[in-house]
Amino acid sequence: MQTTPSLTADERPLVLLAQPLFPEFAATLAGRYRFVLAADADAASAAEARVLLVPGLKPVAAEHLARLPALELVLGTSVGVDHVDLDVCRRRGLTVTNAGAAFADDSADYAVGLVVGVLRRMAAADAYVRRGRWAADGDYPLATKVSGKRVGIVGLGNIGCRVSRRLAAFGCAVSYHSRSPKPLSPYTFVPSLLDLAAGSDVLVLCCALTEETKRMVNREVMEALGKDEVLVNVGRGGLVDEPELVRCLQEGVLGGAGLDVFENEPAVPPELFGTDNVVLSDHRAVTTPESVCGVLEVITANLDAFFSGRPLVSPVQL
Repeated sequence: MQTTPSLTADERPLVLLAQPLFPEFAATLAGRYRFVLAADADAASAAEARVLLVPGLKPVAAEHLARLPALELVLGTSVGVDHVDLDVCRRRGLTVTNAGAAFADDSADYAVGLVVGVLRRMAAADAYVRRGRWAADGDYPLATKVSGKRVGIVGLGNIGCRVSRRLAAFGCAVSYHSRSPKPLSPYTFVPSLLDLAAGSDVLVLCCALTEETKRMVNREVMEALGKDEVLVNVGRGGLVDEPELVRCLQEGVLGGAGLDVFENEPAVPPELFGTDNVVLSDHRAVTTPESVCGVLEVITANLDAFFSGRPLVSPVQL
């Protein structure tokens, strides 16, 4: 990353913060920009601010945006931007950016780890050994193989493309569903999510959460996926009808799930805690020290580009 000489306080461009900066970000950016928490901004700062930086998934609602008449850019640090009121941004002509591809490799690695973990029951086998049951009761029951499975990817963006390539290397037959076909993709496009589920052994969710995709994986989709098949979600919890997911797992309608995201985080349905066909994690697929450095580079590039009048590096299509 290029370094720029520190500016005096008066020279530094103003950037409002939706919430405090992560320590790693503050250490790098503080000498270059003048940061003010939006909640603490006085009338002059609110009237002047052209950029709102949104660390993490802090909700940015219409009333927050209404206080900022000069706002031009909402700068996101995550891949998804469902925590921002995009309708208001569209109406006002605001530009929104996200983390671009900074998290894509780590998310894809983790998604594949969840696929392997669920199909091979790795977490359950680990718990079985730790409880001393291997010596007492014999081998843990066999689980199914990964190689050769039919994998359906929902959302063939930065993350979905990488998941596809990784699982294709396992010998999996990959197909995908998205808003439109990707002409350069070597994988099979399936126009209907229901059809994709019916033709898959594993369904991996990598798409953004929007009004159109909210609870798109409902009971009908899970029934189409089937009793021996598994669902993996590294997108957003709201993509899945969570109460129905719990019921489908309890009733044997669905074979298993690997879940890194949940509808009301950090709340997790307690019915999932005692199941051995589910792998749970705490919305950590995207985050490694390397990905934090990557998103910091994207944020810095977007800020530098905005204040110098150059094209932004990761604008979101609204």
